[in-house]
Amino acid sequence: MSAGGSNIAILAAIVANILIAVSKFIAAAFTGSSAMFSEGIHSMIDILNGLLLLLGIKRSRKKPTKLHPFGYGMEAYFWSFVVSILVFSVGGGFAIYEGIHRLTSPSMDMDHSHILWNYGVLMFAMIFEGTSLYIGIRQFRKTNPVGMRSSLKKSKDSPTVAVIFEETAAVIGNGIALAGVTLSFILHDPFYDALASIMIGILLIYVAYFMATETKNLLIGESITDEDMALIVEILNSYKEVDNFGNIRTMHLGPTEILITMEVNFKDNLKTTEVEQLTIEIKDKLSKKNNSFRYIYIETSNIEKSKL
Repeated sequence: MSAGGSNIAILAAIVANILIAVSKFIAAAFTGSSAMFSEGIHSMIDILNGLLLLLGIKRSRKKPTKLHPFGYGMEAYFWSFVVSILVFSVGGGFAIYEGIHRLTSPSMDMDHSHILWNYGVLMFAMIFEGTSLYIGIRQFRKTNPVGMRSSLKKSKDSPTVAVIFEETAAVIGNGIALAGVTLSFILHDPFYDALASIMIGILLIYVAYFMATETKNLLIGESITDEDMALIVEILNSYKEVDNFGNIRTMHLGPTEILITMEVNFKDNLKTTEVEQLTIEIKDKLSKKNNSFRYIYIETSNIEKSKL
């Protein structure tokens, strides 16, 4: 997905969460709902996360410098990792703390006279966060039309993936909060509201763990997919002038930037100028097949055929 697509998804999430956070805190103030207050904190964290993701995207567009010759593409991964830490520590941790605090303070009962505030706000939140999730998925599908689940796992566009998972967690969290509020109202027992808050915290910690794991792999240098590797091999095999090749090494330098290095041994009867021209042609063909192949380095040497 392009950076523009990521921006649209993130901006939609920020706008939705600003409106939702205000309404959830108002409802929590009227009803004393622990789950509603936790969801308000959740929305506040999502707003901050969206701003950090936008910062990461902006900084990742900086041009290469002497200090960073391959550019700043990994800034997007770094800020996505920061977001995962915030979701884990502030979002998940606070929700669990709030739930446990409510369980150990039985005197802190809910005010059911304003129960309609909870229902109204939660329905409002589901509509807006569902819309934000839809926009994020629609933007993601523009470049990943097949296999949503597998595409999300393989995607290197961490900002957009983060938004999709955060908004999915938000929709599920609203459902959990709705169930907790309803059970507490019907059974006149704040236990279920507190339990909902703890479950929301566990959900956020799971989402944060998934996000942190994916971005960590990208930060320490993750290679391309098997499909992209097969594409490289296919192009190299299409040249009868290539005797053998190997030692192909790849790494993601950002959501749309990939580094490729390889060793290629050309036929011995080729002139130096012909080898140079073929090298340029291979690079050009690779970059046209996948515009994320930004940095391609080919070393010509005598090597044994490698198994890939």
